[in-house]
Amino acid sequence: MGAALLSDPDKIECILSTLVKGICKPVTCKIRILPSLEDTISLVKRIEKTGVAAIAVHGRKKEERPQHPVHCEVIKAISEAVSIPVIANGGSHDFIKEYTDIEAFQQAAGASSVMIARAAMWNPSIFRREGLCPLKEVMQEYIKYAVRYDNHYTNTKYCLCQMLREQLETTEGKKLHAAQSTQEICEVFEMGGFYEETTAILEAKKASLKAKTQDEDEQMEDTDVIKMAVRFDKREYPPQITPKMYLLEWCRKAKHPQPVYETVQRPLDKLFCSVVTVAEQKYRSTLWDKSKKLAEQAAAIVCLRTLGLPEGKLNEGENHLINKRKRENQEFLNNKEHEDDLLVEASHKRAHFTEGASDSSSSEVPR
Repeated sequence: MGAALLSDPDKIECILSTLVKGICKPVTCKIRILPSLEDTISLVKRIEKTGVAAIAVHGRKKEERPQHPVHCEVIKAISEAVSIPVIANGGSHDFIKEYTDIEAFQQAAGASSVMIARAAMWNPSIFRREGLCPLKEVMQEYIKYAVRYDNHYTNTKYCLCQMLREQLETTEGKKLHAAQSTQEICEVFEMGGFYEETTAILEAKKASLKAKTQDEDEQMEDTDVIKMAVRFDKREYPPQITPKMYLLEWCRKAKHPQPVYETVQRPLDKLFCSVVTVAEQKYRSTLWDKSKKLAEQAAAIVCLRTLGLPEGKLNEGENHLINKRKRENQEFLNNKEHEDDLLVEASHKRAHFTEGASDSSSSEVPR
């Protein structure tokens, strides 16, 4: 997947140069090594010239798998060939079994630092200076996080299987493999009580948030607000044309103050609802939206439909805002052409004046 770019150095250089020039954060990249050391060194030097802050190197070729040895000598040659930091990766199988092994891999690769993937999945306490924690303790702590943050059981199960590795064929491993819910996973590791207690607390919090949301909904139920169940779907409108634009245009023509939008977010599901005030009347959609912008567009639609005004949809026929934009664009182009003509005329006059001055100057030069 990512290694496919290795066969297109020009594209690598283009992507990295664009990123470095376009954003203010440090840009880094990660590669595998190429079949030859010479080609690998050539590539990393091109990468360095793009201005990246560091380069991570997985010391295996594209076709090599985790069971193949990591090529520390190639990472070391890369480190010596460039001046930017080189991050060594790929040492989990051959080198890294505990914290002290991280430094050994770093020194073997001559790198500035180390990136760890599989060894960290097998036991996240690999980063603990004092040494590894017992695996069962690590797994139980991980399960607690998974329950508290409602992690999907399939992902939890996958990560735990990565930790068990060769123990998957044990009775505990087989039970984990058969588990079909977070609760069943907890029961495998004798944590059924923790699951029930934690889920009860989470359900109580959820009920509290729901009650709070209902209170906020009731606060939104202002009898003076005109409501309608609508949503804004940008596919139904021409590019760059929205109901908010139409409402603003109508308010200007009718000499009303411009629309005022008040938007709230519901804590439980993070959805938005907006109320728009036009000519001292409030309008809103009864449907909550996933963004503030969508909620405001929906409120504008309610107002426009209530007042019997066009909202700019594609099926409404001729769109006066589009025509207005076309006229403005044409006027801009006409003005630009006129300015260009004036500039050309002025440059011709200057050129003619310069030629005349040169002729007169040369005729006055004494012989």
